[in-house]
Amino acid sequence: MASTLLSSHANGPDGPTNGTNGLAAPAPKGKRFSDIPSTIDIPMQDDVEVEIDLQVLPDDPTELCAVFENEHSPRIYWMTVALAYAKQNKIDFAIEMLVRGANVLQGNQREKLSIITCTCWLYLWKSREAPRVAPEGSLVSEAKTKEYYLQLATQSLNDASRINPAFPPLFLARGVLILLKASLQPPSKAPGAVDSHKAEQLRNALKSFEEAIRVSQGRNMLAVMGKARALFSLGRYPESLAAYQDVLSKMPDLVDPDPRIGIGCCFWQLGFKDDAKMAWERCLEINPDSKYANILLGLYYLDASGHVPTNSPEFIQLYKKAMTEYTQKSFKLDKNLPLTCATFAGYFLSRKQFGNVDALAHKAIQHTDVNAIASDGWYLLARKEHYDGDLERASDYYRRADDARGGAERGYMPAKFGVAQLSVLKNDLGEAKLRLEKMIQQSKNYEAMILLGTLYAEEVFANQSAAVKEDKSAEAKKAIGLLESVRVAWKDPKKNLAPDAAVLLNLARLYENESPDKAQLCLQQVEQLEIDQVPQSEYPADVADEAATRVAIRKLLPPQLLNNIGCFYSQDGKHKLATEFFQAALDSCARISQTESELDIDTLLTTISFNLGRSYEYEGEVDGAVETYERLLSRHSDYTDARTRLAYINLRKNPNKEGPDAVAKLYQENPSDLEVRALYGWFLGKVNSKKRPANIAEDPEQRHHKHTLQNYDKHDRYALVGMGNLHLMSAREMRRETDQDKQKRSAAYSRAVEFFDKALQLDPKNAYAAQGIAIALVEDKKDYKNALQLFIKVRETIQDPHVYVNLGHIYAELRQFTKAVESYETALSKEGKANDAGILSCLGRTWLNKGRAERNLDAYKMALEHAQKALSVAPDQLHLRFNVAFVQIQLALTLHSMRDSERTSFQLEEAAEGLESAIKALDDIAASPSPPYPKHDMEQRANMARNTQRKQLERALASQREYEARNKEKLAAALEQRQAELRRREELRRREEEAERERQDKIRREREAIAARDRQLVELRAEEERARIEAEMTTDSETGDRVKRKKKSAAGAVSRRDRDSREREREPGGGRSAGGGKGRSRKKKAPSAGETDGEEEEGADGGGGGGGKKRPRKRQRLASKKESAKFKSAEIVVDSDDDEEEEERGGEGRDDDDPLEWAERALERSARRSRSGTPAASASDEEEEEGGRKQRQRRQRRRPSGGSDGEEEADRMDVDEDERGERGGGTGGGDDEEETVTRRPQAKRSRRGRILDESDDEEEEVAGDAPTPGAASGGEGGEKADTSMVDAEDDD
Repeated sequence: MASTLLSSHANGPDGPTNGTNGLAAPAPKGKRFSDIPSTIDIPMQDDVEVEIDLQVLPDDPTELCAVFENEHSPRIYWMTVALAYAKQNKIDFAIEMLVRGANVLQGNQREKLSIITCTCWLYLWKSREAPRVAPEGSLVSEAKTKEYYLQLATQSLNDASRINPAFPPLFLARGVLILLKASLQPPSKAPGAVDSHKAEQLRNALKSFEEAIRVSQGRNMLAVMGKARALFSLGRYPESLAAYQDVLSKMPDLVDPDPRIGIGCCFWQLGFKDDAKMAWERCLEINPDSKYANILLGLYYLDASGHVPTNSPEFIQLYKKAMTEYTQKSFKLDKNLPLTCATFAGYFLSRKQFGNVDALAHKAIQHTDVNAIASDGWYLLARKEHYDGDLERASDYYRRADDARGGAERGYMPAKFGVAQLSVLKNDLGEAKLRLEKMIQQSKNYEAMILLGTLYAEEVFANQSAAVKEDKSAEAKKAIGLLESVRVAWKDPKKNLAPDAAVLLNLARLYENESPDKAQLCLQQVEQLEIDQVPQSEYPADVADEAATRVAIRKLLPPQLLNNIGCFYSQDGKHKLATEFFQAALDSCARISQTESELDIDTLLTTISFNLGRSYEYEGEVDGAVETYERLLSRHSDYTDARTRLAYINLRKNPNKEGPDAVAKLYQENPSDLEVRALYGWFLGKVNSKKRPANIAEDPEQRHHKHTLQNYDKHDRYALVGMGNLHLMSAREMRRETDQDKQKRSAAYSRAVEFFDKALQLDPKNAYAAQGIAIALVEDKKDYKNALQLFIKVRETIQDPHVYVNLGHIYAELRQFTKAVESYETALSKEGKANDAGILSCLGRTWLNKGRAERNLDAYKMALEHAQKALSVAPDQLHLRFNVAFVQIQLALTLHSMRDSERTSFQLEEAAEGLESAIKALDDIAASPSPPYPKHDMEQRANMARNTQRKQLERALASQREYEARNKEKLAAALEQRQAELRRREELRRREEEAERERQDKIRREREAIAARDRQLVELRAEEERARIEAEMTTDSETGDRVKRKKKSAAGAVSRRDRDSREREREPGGGRSAGGGKGRSRKKKAPSAGETDGEEEEGADGGGGGGGKKRPRKRQRLASKKESAKFKSAEIVVDSDDDEEEEERGGEGRDDDDPLEWAERALERSARRSRSGTPAASASDEEEEEGGRKQRQRRQRRRPSGGSDGEEEADRMDVDEDERGERGGGTGGGDDEEETVTRRPQAKRSRRGRILDESDDEEEEVAGDAPTPGAASGGEGGEKADTSMVDAEDDD
C-alpha cells in the first residue's frame, strides 16, 4: 500500500505552484449550482420578457408558478427557478415548483422526465437532512423522517422510470436511493459481518453505479464516487480506495463532494492513520470550510491523545488541538452534523455538563444515517443517566446503543460494559458476572477482565473477614488468572494499555497469604507507577545518585503503600528495608498533614508508628523501639499494643523485678485484652518452666489459658495452642513402663491434638498448631512420614530454628543422616543460634549415629568435634560433658573392633588419650552432687573403660605397631607402586591430550588447505570463464567496439548432395582421387575472417603437405552407445588440442585399405614416442591395436555393401562453396587433402565420438555420415556403436 493516496493531480496538474509567473494556483472550488444565473428573463405572450432576480426570490413560489402556468413556460424555466430555490437551501419551495411544473407539462413526457428526475434528487437531499427517528412528542405517522422522504424519492424514481427507464440520470439516482435505504437498515447480529439484506441492497446500488458509469463511458465521476461509497459500506476498503483515487486522478478539481474525504476514510479503516490525516489536511488546504475534513481531523488527534499518558503535556496538546481547532470549527460550520454533535457531546460529558450532552446526543441520533454514530449518541445518553443515578433509563439507553451496532453476539462493548456496571450498582453480582464472562468470550476486553477479576477478588476478601469461612479458592484462582492476564497485556506495546494500580493492589491482596513474594512485587510495581506520576519539579535538585533520589521522593508517595511494602519486607526478614519504608511512610503522613489539613491521618500515624517500633525490635535497636512506643503512647495513652510491647521489652531487660511488675500491672489494667492475656500466659510459662507440677491441672499457665477460653473467648487461638503445648509437655514427662501408663500418656497426647485441631479449624494457616500435631504424631504414634510432611509445610510458613530442629529429629529417626545434618546446620545458621548448645548436641548425636551405621571414623570425629563445641558453649552443663566422654568411649570401641589394615597406630594413640579423658570426666560427673544420670551407671561405665577398654586399646596398639613394622616394606612398595601407577596414568592422559591436540591441528590445517584450494579453483574457473567470453568477442569493423561473434547464416547454403555432385564433376576421372578412389579426401570449410587471419591453406599433395604448420583446434563430439550421432543433442562437444598429434603424425596420410601399412606407421609412432620420452603405457598401445583392428573390420563390412559413388559422396562432410572454388583447379590427389587416422592418447578409452574442425560457421549434420557410430553404411543398423576414438573426417 502506498504511503499516500494523493496523486500528482491532488495539487493540480502541475503541482502546487502551477500558477502564472510561479504564483500559487488558485484552489479548486465547488461547482454545485455554478450554472444557475443571477437573473432570468421569462418570455411572455406579448413578446415581453420579465426579468426575475434569482438571488432574491419570493418566500412563496405560488405567484411564480401561476405565471409559468399561464405563459406555458418550458421546462428550463421551471427547473432554473427551482434550482435557484435549492441553491438558497429552500428545498421545499423547489420541490413545490417542480411538482407543479410536472403537472403543467403532462403532455410533454420528455420534459416531464427531467423535472421528475430533479424532484427525486431533491427528495434525496431532504432525506439526508431529515431526522432518523421522530422527534420526542411528535406522532410517528406525521413525522417527516428519512424514511418518509426516501419513499417520496422512490415514487418519483418509479414515475420517471415508467417514462423512460433508460434515462441516464436515473441510474445514478437509483444507486444513491438504494445506498440511503441501506444505511437505514439495522446492523447484522453476526459478529464481523454485514447484514444479508443490507449487503444485497448495497450490491444493487453498486450495479446501478456501474451502469451509470457504463452509459457515460466512464466520465460520470459522481457515479464512481457512489461506487466507492458502496464498496466502503461493504467493507471492501482496498477497492473503495482505488475508486476514490481514480476519481481524484481524473477530476482533481472536484471538491463537492471531495474524494479526499473517502480516501482518508479508507486509509483509516486499513490502519494507515497518518495517510488518512494527510488526505484530510489536503482537503482542508483546498476547502478550509469543509466540515467533514475538520471533524475527521479532530477525531484523528482525539485518537492520538488516547495513546499517550493523560498526565503528559503531549496529551493536553493533542486533546486541545482536536477539540478547539477542528471539532469546534466543524460545529460552527454545521451545528447539526451528527459526527460533530457526538464528538462534542463526549467532551461535555467529561466536563459533567449534562445539559449539553443531552441536546447534542439527541441531534446526533436524529440526523445521522450511520448506525455507529447513532450508537454513540445512545451511549452518551446512557452515561449521562448513569452519572445522574437514573439506572433504569441508563439501562435502556445502553441497550439501544448496543442494538444500534448489532447487539447480541456483536454489539457495542462499552454499552455491554455499562450494563454490567449497572448490575454491580444494583448488587446483582451474578448477572454482572454472566455479562462480563460473555463479553470476555466474545472479545478479549481488558476492562471487562479487570471488573470481573475485581468482583471475584472482593468475594475472596469478604470471606476472609467473615465469621464463617467458606472455600473461595476457585474464586481466588479466577481472580488471579483474569488480573494476571491484564497485567501481561500491559507489557505488549501493540496493545498500548496503561498499567492500573488498582489491579496490582488487588493482586497483592490475593497473593498476600499464599505468595507473599509475588504480592511484594505487585506493590513495588505500584510504587514505580506512583514515582512516575511525580512531576520533575518535585525531584530534589541537589541529589545526583538515583537511589538517593528515589529515597528522597518516596515521601511523596501514599503512606498506605509504603506501610504495606514495609510489612512485606518485615515478614521476609529484611528489617532494615522495612524500617526505611516505615520511616518514609511517617514522612509522607507529615507531608499530607501540612498540605491537606482536612484529611484525618491519625489512624495511619498510629499504625505506622507501631510497625516502626516492631521493626526496631527485630533489628535489635531496643532503644529506638522504646522511643517510638513512648512517642506513640504520648498521643494515645490507651494504645494497649504499644504498652504490651514496652512491658515485654522491660521483662527481657529486667527479668527479676521491674519486668514482672510491668507485666503484672499491664494485666491488672487490661484483664480482658486478649493480647495482654497472651503475654501474661507466656510470662507464667517462663516463670514456672523449671517447676512445673506433675498434675497439669495445677499449672498456673494452664489455669490462665483455661480461664481465657471459658470466660473471654473460646476461640482464642493463642490460648488453644498454649493448652495444646502444655498437654504435649505433660505427656512427654509421663511414665511409660506399664500398659496403663502408656494408655494414659497416649490420652494426654490426644488431648493436646484436640486443642491443636481446634486452632486449625479456626485458622487453617496456623503453623504452630500444625507443628504441635506433628510433634504429637512423632512422640505418640511414631508416624514419622506424616509428621515429616507437616513439618515441611510448617517450614514454608515459619522461619523459626525450632522447625529445622524438629525436621532434623525426624530425619535422624528415619536414618536419613545427611538430611538431618543439613536441617541442624540450617537451624544453627539462623540469627542467634550459631552457638546453641542443644542444636550442637543434636548435631553431634547425628554424626555419632552416622558413624555407627557406616563405621566411618570421620563421622565419629565430627561427632566428637560438635560435642566438644557444645561443651565449650556451656561448660557447666554436666550432660554435655557426659556427651563428650560417651563419644570418646564409642570411638575407642570402634577402633578396637576394626582390622589392622583399616586403622593406624596414631589413631589408636589418640583414642587412648580420649579414653583417659573420658574416664576422668565420668568420675567427676559421678562425684557431682546432681549427676544427669544415675551415679551407679556412671561409675560402672568408668570402671569398664578403666579396666577393660584401656587394656584392649593397649593390646590393639601393640598389635597395630607390630603389623605396621611387619608390613612397612610392603606398604612402602604398595605406596610406590600406587604412585607409579598414578604417574603412568597421568603420562597416558597427557599423551592422549597431546595426540588429540595434534589431531585437531591436523584437521584444522587440512581444512585450511582445502579452503585455499577451493579458492584457487574458483579463481581459475573465473579466469577460464573470462577467457572464454573474451574469445567469443570480436572487434566490430564499423564501430570498433568489442561485440559477440556472430555465426554465419545458412540462408545461401545449398544441399549437400548438390555440392558433392558438382565437386565430382570438377574432379578428373569421375571425381576419384589419385589413390584409386580408396582414400577419403577432407574438404575444409572456409574459415571466417576473424579466425584465420595469417593462416595459410594446407598443401594439396597426398601427403597432407604443410606438416610443419599448425592445424586448427578440433572439437571432440561424444555420443552414447545407443544413440545415433546424427542428432546434435545426442553429442557432447569438447575442445581438443591436436598440436602434439600433428607432430606425431608428421603430415602422413593413411590408406584405409592397407591395414599393414597403417599398423607399421602406428608402430613407428610408438617407437618415436618411446625415444622422445613421451609416456605411453602398453595398455594404451594394445587399446590402439584393438581400435585399428575394429576399424578394419568396419571397412571390410562397408566394402561389399554395394554402395554407389553417389552414396559415398553423400557421406562426405559439407564444404563451403568458396573453398570448393579455390580447390576446383587441382587434379588427382592435389585437390583433396588426405587425412590420416590419428589416435590421441586417452586416459579413458570408453569415450567415443568424432573430431570436427573448429569453425564459427554453422555445422550441418547429414544422416548418412558413414563414420558415425551406430550408422554403418552397410545397412546394419542394429550393430553396436564402436567404442574406439577414430577420425570421422575420412572420405571414401
